[in-house]
Amino acid sequence: MTNGGESLRTVVVAGSVNLGVAAAKAITGLLSGSAAMLSEAVHSLADTTTEVLLFVAVRRGAAPPDESHQFGYGRAGFLWALVAAAFTFVAGGGFAVTQGIHTILHGDVDSHFGPSFAVLGIAFVLESISLAQGLRQARGEAAGLRLGVSRYLRYTTNTAVKAVVFEDLAALTGLVLAAFGLGLTMLTGSPLWDGSASIGIGLLLFVVGANLVRANASLLIGQAVPAVMQRHIHDELLALPEIEKVEQLFTSVIGMSDVVVAARVKFADAATAHAITAAADEAERRLSQRFPSIRYVFLDPTSV
Repeated sequence: MTNGGESLRTVVVAGSVNLGVAAAKAITGLLSGSAAMLSEAVHSLADTTTEVLLFVAVRRGAAPPDESHQFGYGRAGFLWALVAAAFTFVAGGGFAVTQGIHTILHGDVDSHFGPSFAVLGIAFVLESISLAQGLRQARGEAAGLRLGVSRYLRYTTNTAVKAVVFEDLAALTGLVLAAFGLGLTMLTGSPLWDGSASIGIGLLLFVVGANLVRANASLLIGQAVPAVMQRHIHDELLALPEIEKVEQLFTSVIGMSDVVVAARVKFADAATAHAITAAADEAERRLSQRFPSIRYVFLDPTSV
C-alpha cells in the first residue's frame, strides 16, 4: 500500500472509532450529568471531525500537478490539517474547560456512574486499537528512515499519522482523567473532581491542538527537512566522483511525503557535459532511493 493509502487507512480507522465512542459517551454523559463524560464526548466528536478533515487533507494533497500547481497540491494537506488542529484546540478544549468550570460552580452529584465506567473501558480498548494502527504506520515509516518512532513523530511531515497518534494518546489520557474524576466524585460526593477532570481534558486538548497547529503552520509556510536528513543528502552528493563541493543546499517540504532538493555544486574541472548530466541523474536516483520522500532534485553547477 502506498504511503497515502496507509495514511487514509489510519485516518479512517481513527475516525470510525471516535464516531462510535462519541455517541456512547454523549448518552452516558447526558444520563449521569457528568462534566467529564460530556467533555470526553465532545473530545471524541472533535477527533471525529479532525479525522474527516485529515481525510480531506490526504486526498487533496495527493492531487496530481497541473499547470498552475506544478509541484502538486501537497501543501493543501497541511492547510486542512491546520484547520483540523485548530478545531481540536477551539471546540474540544474550549468546551471541556467551560463545562468543567460550570460543574465545579453549579454541578450536582449523580450516583448512576456505572454505565459511564463501562463506556470508558470500551472506549479505552477501541482507542488503543486506533493508536496501534497509527503506531504501526509510524514504525514502518521510521524504519525506512532509520529513525526511532519518537524521533520520527517529532520530525515527520506526514501530519495525518502524527495527528492520529497524538490525538489517540490524548484520548487515552483523557479517558484515564475522566475515570479518576468520576471515581473521586463517587467517593467524596463532590462535583469538584468531575469538573476538575473536565478541565484537565480541556487543557490536554489545548496542548495537543497547539502543537499540531504550530507544526502544520511551519510546514504550510515552507519548512526544510531535519538537519540530520540534510547532512545525509550533503554526504550523498559529495559521494559522487564528479562533485567536488556542495556550496549550498536547499530543501523544502512540499507535501506530506514529498520533498524537493536544490543544490549549488562545484563539479570537477575535468567533468564533461555528459558526465555532469549523468551525475545529476545519479544524484536523483541515489537520493530518492535512500529517501523515498525526495521527489525532485535540482543541481546548479557553479565554478566557485
